[in-house]
Amino acid sequence: MAEVVGGHSYPGDSVHMGDRILKPGMRGHDVRVLQDYLTKAGIPTTVDGSFGLTTKRHVVKFQRSHRLRPNGIVTWTVSQALRAAVASATSTPAAPTTLPAGSKARLVNGQAVAPANAPAAVKAAIAAANQIATRPYVYGGGHGSFTSSGYDCSGSVSFALHGGGLLRSPEDSSELESYGSSGPGKWITIYANAGHAWMIIAGLRYDTAAQSSTGGNRWTTAGRSSSGYVVRHPTGY
Repeated sequence: MAEVVGGHSYPGDSVHMGDRILKPGMRGHDVRVLQDYLTKAGIPTTVDGSFGLTTKRHVVKFQRSHRLRPNGIVTWTVSQALRAAVASATSTPAAPTTLPAGSKARLVNGQAVAPANAPAAVKAAIAAANQIATRPYVYGGGHGSFTSSGYDCSGSVSFALHGGGLLRSPEDSSELESYGSSGPGKWITIYANAGHAWMIIAGLRYDTAAQSSTGGNRWTTAGRSSSGYVVRHPTGY
């Protein structure tokens, strides 16, 4: 669900699971994320954003299987355990398979060139990513402000998404685990867990982990395993 701020819609912004304690009777995007994560953890749950009795039973089932207090209440501890369970169970190809033919970005002199048929938001995200592609890795960089001398993994992803009008404010890797919508996107796919975040935009990998093998560039054509990551995308992209 997109949030409208100052007349602009941010497809990825949301109330993140873990920002508040979830109990039966509550509704919201974070409840939808909870239901989605329960399903990915092997407990199929209807994703309707309403914390009803079935969702409570499924939360209790998850809590019991992970030796947590089986009360059906989703605290921060429960949300983190659920994130970890989903990350360990998730293993998808580290590239979206729905990218239209002839729509892959090219890497030219260390800069990504967006395909002509990419949506404006995707082109803008690529342009923003290019701006900081060779900036130094700085732990925590890009979180206090989008303006920084260096950026960490999630700061880099946040900067690019913000440049495309797809994110209002910086998010850390754990927050990106519930960004936007579940699964790979058509144009942008984000891979996040508690310790790292990276993404593929129009078929090109954008990842601070690539800097050690590319001479300092976040862009790379090399693939990597997505095992252990939660897969998300900006809604609609």
